[in-house]
Amino acid sequence: MRIIFIGDVVGSAGRDALQAHITPVFQKLKPDVLVVNGENAAHGIGITPRIADEIFALGADVITLGNHAFDKKDIMPYLAENPRIIRPANYPNGTVGQGLYVHTLKDGRKLAVINIMGRLFMDAIDDPFAKMDELLANLPTKCVFVDVHAEATSEKQCIAAYCDGRVSAVVGTHTHVPSADARILAGGTAFQSDAGMTGDYDSIIGMKRDAPLENFTKKVRTLKMEPAEGAGTLCGVVVDIDDVSGKALAIEPLRRGPHLKETPLV
Repeated sequence: MRIIFIGDVVGSAGRDALQAHITPVFQKLKPDVLVVNGENAAHGIGITPRIADEIFALGADVITLGNHAFDKKDIMPYLAENPRIIRPANYPNGTVGQGLYVHTLKDGRKLAVINIMGRLFMDAIDDPFAKMDELLANLPTKCVFVDVHAEATSEKQCIAAYCDGRVSAVVGTHTHVPSADARILAGGTAFQSDAGMTGDYDSIIGMKRDAPLENFTKKVRTLKMEPAEGAGTLCGVVVDIDDVSGKALAIEPLRRGPHLKETPLV
């Protein structure tokens, strides 16, 4: 099974990059499943039902979210009704939506997609390690992809190590910068600390530079954070997994667009 995972789509630049690059990526790499993190897709913060529908129309099988999952309030009924868009599983019990979706391919193969969120430098939330134990206890497939939405690289690495051999892949989101540590861990789990964002890299993690620079240099906020609107780059990973064992066979970065060195579509 081949999975393409696309990192945080940021604003219109990210949505445009996804639309521009996903068709040639599909034609060349021929994935079985497309998973897209869409938590910054609506003007840099959150996601709306209309934008979620647009991402699904581009071929996404599952949309994952993160700490901005509920920033657009009209997404709540959509989360309740559409199981293919998932928020972090370790939100407290009773929170709208689900953190796990089992996608069934046309040939009957299944991929479980889990969205989990870290706690270090993030909002208070339930224990991601205990939640992973709970979710992995009764899955109908050994093929499991985990989007770990977290700030700290160390926490992402710990979650991957904790799940090594029990899931097919753990890939990080949230920090919006692609890391160079794609590898297969000892137990057979593919890992990369951050897939990178899909958006305009002529920016500060997807935002126009003035507001974050003001915050760092003057410690005041008079400017509103706005997503950068230049040409976007699509970033993510390609993961190949064994259908029977669920072990990863390969993981490769995926980058298409300006500002970053592109990866070949082979």
